[in-house]
Amino acid sequence: MNTSTLRELLGRHGLHLSRDLGQNFLTDADLAVDLARRAGARQGDFVIEVGTGLGVLTRALAGIADRVRTVEIDAGLVRALEAESLLPENVELVHADAREIDWRGWIAEAQGRPVRLIANLPYSVATPLLRTMLDLRGELADWSVMIQTEVAERLVAEPGERAYGSLTVLHRLAADVDTIAKVAPSRFFPQPKVDSSFVRVWPRAKSPLQAGELAAVERLTRAAFGQRRKRVTNGLSRIAERAFPGLEKPARREALEARLNEVGIDPALRPERIEPEAWLALARAFAGDDLGPAQGDEGNGSDAAAVADG
Repeated sequence: MNTSTLRELLGRHGLHLSRDLGQNFLTDADLAVDLARRAGARQGDFVIEVGTGLGVLTRALAGIADRVRTVEIDAGLVRALEAESLLPENVELVHADAREIDWRGWIAEAQGRPVRLIANLPYSVATPLLRTMLDLRGELADWSVMIQTEVAERLVAEPGERAYGSLTVLHRLAADVDTIAKVAPSRFFPQPKVDSSFVRVWPRAKSPLQAGELAAVERLTRAAFGQRRKRVTNGLSRIAERAFPGLEKPARREALEARLNEVGIDPALRPERIEPEAWLALARAFAGDDLGPAQGDEGNGSDAAAVADG
């Protein structure tokens, strides 16, 4: 489906694409087939796609997997897909917000067949969905997604690098990540202003995490990376308020520094210098304390905005 065909189709249905929804459609059908195969899609799979767009990747997936369920939030696109009969018979189109669907219920429908997420993720939902997939890692074969290259770099960054942040730590502890391809803006309509990467993520075979620990690590790292330019004790000050409620501020700081020293973390370090395993050790040291909900997320907002960690 070339650009002129896309424009004509959108025009017939009076559709205008939304930057808020991060709508950048893949236009190269051959590339879509290549990415579907490199993502590991095969006959017998139940594939879930987020962001149907006009179905270029959807049709590629349907040509390989037995069953595809694709989710599209834009009602106008759903109407166009149905009116133009753009999707094969083995595709189920769902009009929904992917952040609100019952993922575990859908996975259960597979009845033991491999379940994969393969998608050109809308920029606006990429980071929250990547986080959701980590919670579902025990139930998915893998998840392969097109995301902004800057977001992809956050998944594989090393401590000390600018891209290293809370999302990095969570992925390093829970999953393995492989960058399958980098995709130029010219392969999309409309062309985004950033480069994109197609990454495959799968559960880490020997993850050190125990039940509930990923959320505990997230609470600590999101708080700390909210002030990534300062020493780790600054970002964890609110954590210390909840963990040591009976202490005055100087005593709380001393208690926090003692806790950090216990697990081998220098209190003077910036968050970006702390290894993922050290964050896990710190979460275990705080086990049993009320740390409150996760905070901050490094000041990133949605992926539609700047994705640098700040």
